[in-house]
Amino acid sequence: MTTSPTANRTEALSDLAVDNFREYLRIPSVHPDVDYVPCVTFLQKQATSLGLPLKTYYPAKPNKPVVVITWQGTDPSLTSVLLNSHMDVVPVFEEEWTHKPFAADMDADGKIFARGAQDMKCVGIQYLEAIRVLKTNAWKPKRTLHLCFVPDEEIGGEDGMKTFVTTADFKNLNIGFSLDEGIASPDETFSLYYGERAIWHLEFHCNGQAGHGSLLHENTAGEKMRVILDKLFDMREEQKKILENNPEMTIGDVLTLNLCILQGGKQSNVVPPEFWCSMDCRIPVTMNTKDLYKTFESWCAAAGKDVTIVKEQFEEIIKPTELNDKNAYWVAMKQATDALGLKIKPMIFPGGTDSRYLRELNIPALGFSPMNNTPVLLHDNDEYLEKHVFLRGIDIYCRIIPALANV
Repeated sequence: MTTSPTANRTEALSDLAVDNFREYLRIPSVHPDVDYVPCVTFLQKQATSLGLPLKTYYPAKPNKPVVVITWQGTDPSLTSVLLNSHMDVVPVFEEEWTHKPFAADMDADGKIFARGAQDMKCVGIQYLEAIRVLKTNAWKPKRTLHLCFVPDEEIGGEDGMKTFVTTADFKNLNIGFSLDEGIASPDETFSLYYGERAIWHLEFHCNGQAGHGSLLHENTAGEKMRVILDKLFDMREEQKKILENNPEMTIGDVLTLNLCILQGGKQSNVVPPEFWCSMDCRIPVTMNTKDLYKTFESWCAAAGKDVTIVKEQFEEIIKPTELNDKNAYWVAMKQATDALGLKIKPMIFPGGTDSRYLRELNIPALGFSPMNNTPVLLHDNDEYLEKHVFLRGIDIYCRIIPALANV
């Protein structure tokens, strides 16, 4: 394809895309206890309007659907391209919002406010609407395209993509490459993610002498917890300085540690027998995880006896997707974005997405959300996406999708 089919995108298609986006945002697929049935119903309607078949899989639980809409390629013997997105969104603190978080209000400036506007219902709809434009322009893919809508990405994907990739149904999709979410960029560049940090959620349990709060007991849990917290925040400060002193680095290139839970004690005059804390740790792909864990064990030893680590979540580093001439999908995507004049900034994703489950199977995967000059508002109050940014994203996918499908 030498020219973008978006040249023939009509105003009616733009209006339909915005209407579909806002309808999808109004579905409160919010944790905890997400009801995915309205999402499935909505996607069935979209598949019918596109004349494409839809299958719903339940790889883990009957209330955790994986929806796949398929556009068969002209050469189905080739490996297929997966266009992945998740249906779920994170909780909201409605009192902190100036718009109802599931009303999908659009203000006079074209800002569409809703939970999921950036993360990531926008991308799911942009895939669908790009395909609508491509079909309207009589274009056909060489490789089969699978649009996948998964549950529970925001809570680790245990009952979603993590389980789905282990099934025969996933294997039968014959995936050769996956495109998934990225993050908005506040400047003119577009962020592109080719790898992710490993996620560790660790609990440090400190046990010690209990007793009356008026005495100076030896070997208390609080004293031990102080050692752990001092070392945690010292390491955190070291990583902050590394990031500050290296302007070419991004947050995905350093180790992040954050204290998220601190608990212990029931009464202000009783020294408790235990304190425990939970730490969120994100490990860059350049770091040795065995050495890091030994460091954490040394913290426990320095704190004293009866200090232990509980592994709540403990992932290994997964090899990033290569960005070189050996990766034909990267070459195709780079050519497509270059043709559009986009400034792409490759990075390691700071959090975790479903792409890690694909990369673990040696399937190349890239994370990309076509939102630049846009404040990063995922998981934030008053999350929004501007209408013109949303529509331009459809145009961008109208160039990227054909490039990937024709590899």
